[in-house]
Amino acid sequence: MSLYHVSAFPKTEFGGNKAGVYLEADELTEKEMKKIAHKVGYSETAFVMKSDIADFKVRFFTPTSEVDLCGHATIATFNLLRDLKIIKTGVHTQETKVGVLSLDVQENMVFMEQKPPTFYEEVDLKDINMCFRNKKFVHEDLPIQIVSTGLKEIFIPIKDVETLNKLKPNFEEIIALSVKYKVIGVHAFAVSEDVDAYGRNFAPYVGIDEESATGTSNGALSCYLSKYVIKKEEYILRQGYSMNLPSEIYSRIEYKDKNISKVFIGGTAKII
Repeated sequence: MSLYHVSAFPKTEFGGNKAGVYLEADELTEKEMKKIAHKVGYSETAFVMKSDIADFKVRFFTPTSEVDLCGHATIATFNLLRDLKIIKTGVHTQETKVGVLSLDVQENMVFMEQKPPTFYEEVDLKDINMCFRNKKFVHEDLPIQIVSTGLKEIFIPIKDVETLNKLKPNFEEIIALSVKYKVIGVHAFAVSEDVDAYGRNFAPYVGIDEESATGTSNGALSCYLSKYVIKKEEYILRQGYSMNLPSEIYSRIEYKDKNISKVFIGGTAKII
């Protein structure tokens, strides 16, 4: 069995978001993958296989279900492949359920390509208020909106970092909201002075109450920030601080004719 335990996006020695990475998973059935992911118990486990159209095929499973894409597990996977000397630095590709995506594998980091953003409908504040046992916590000047760079999520601007860290989620209501809007979960965030934003991610609908670092979410968040807060080519985003699992995620955005043409999320990872 080629199962590794890896922490992606760690800001400190004990920070980051843990992922299982199962290499040479070609002979596993989907049922076996689900069983392994459930037993591992991390928010996601990546299963790496051969591909006819990319360097690798990767499937991602939460403890309860398969998801189309997972940022932190991808960062964990390709940092691991480099550290095990299975791949060298340079550009590589992975086949996922959202298509073939490229990865820039550097000496100490990996940047993962995501799909260009799609901005969907805005969400009613009344629905969001049902999901948290707090009062007047939303930033009134920014929209609550569904955004996707591979996975649809609701992005909730919070008025400040202190309020963000004090959020008390109602997971049953978040599940109901996720079903209503057909999203994987919600990503609450607060703009900050020391970095671009701090975030908290809740996806109980797929078995993840809260996650300490989410690559796909922060890719979409950087696009949200580009549209509504400040347009930049690089963003630094932090997550997991409310869980005592400090994580730091880097985003790179490329523009064409003033529109976002490419999104990359990057970070470090280490075997644990």
